[in-house]
Amino acid sequence: MKNRLLKFYIAAFCFCSTSILFAQPGTDDTGGGLESPDAPAAPIDDYVGILALVGLSYVLIKVRANHKPKNTIE
Repeated sequence: MKNRLLKFYIAAFCFCSTSILFAQPGTDDTGGGLESPDAPAAPIDDYVGILALVGLSYVLIKVRANHKPKNTIE
């Protein structure tokens, strides 16, 4: 139990610290970057639907693998 709790604390710390580190604004004042209105779209925009289907199929495969039918014969 202690080991699982330690893993949870470490994962929560890493998630929170990386979210805060990446959320900090940069010091680049040249007008470019991700915040500029004329910035090109990220290439991942083309694959959002495909990635959603892959993720959904992965979840369904894992749920089906973990499903164990109950034995009703006593």
